[in-house]
Amino acid sequence: MVQEEKCLGQTARVRAQAHRALIHWWKEDLESPAAGPETVDAIRHHLRHWVRRRHGVLTFRMTQVLNGHGCFGKYLHKIARREVTPAYHECGAPIDTARHTLEQCAAWGPQRHAPVAVIGGDLSLSSVVRCMLGSERCWSAVASFCEEVMALKEAAEREREADANANPFRRRRPGGRRRRYALLHPPQ
Repeated sequence: MVQEEKCLGQTARVRAQAHRALIHWWKEDLESPAAGPETVDAIRHHLRHWVRRRHGVLTFRMTQVLNGHGCFGKYLHKIARREVTPAYHECGAPIDTARHTLEQCAAWGPQRHAPVAVIGGDLSLSSVVRCMLGSERCWSAVASFCEEVMALKEAAEREREADANANPFRRRRPGGRRRRYALLHPPQ
């Protein structure tokens, strides 16, 4: 019995040491990110707390808002090459980004009320992450915002894709045809 307890204690120490080493390695790796510097900067300072949090599940749509990869004009134009411009369809802003959606787009004002009530006026990514880590209530408010807004943006995106008058560039094409078309028409 004593031998078993000693082994368990040693296992816990090794596990804790490995966890500290991993966090240290992640922090070093995140010092010079190759992509997503805004997201990395928002999470890097809270990495230990992020990993140890006991509340909140990171959803697909929340990840889209945090990293900017989703139904955002900038992403669809530059990366997915399915938009002719990075403009915002909902409000007409010149560039549709996750940051604009989260912080200021008038089209999502009603959905933004819950996070603003919990977080306050500063909806910068670092402030949102800090608040999400601070309470389950804040995490839930941000998650609800992300789920509702991204579902609406995705539905609008599907409607634009299905439109018979849509530019062929933006219509969804499976496989190589879309890639070949995108190569012929690089983003401006």
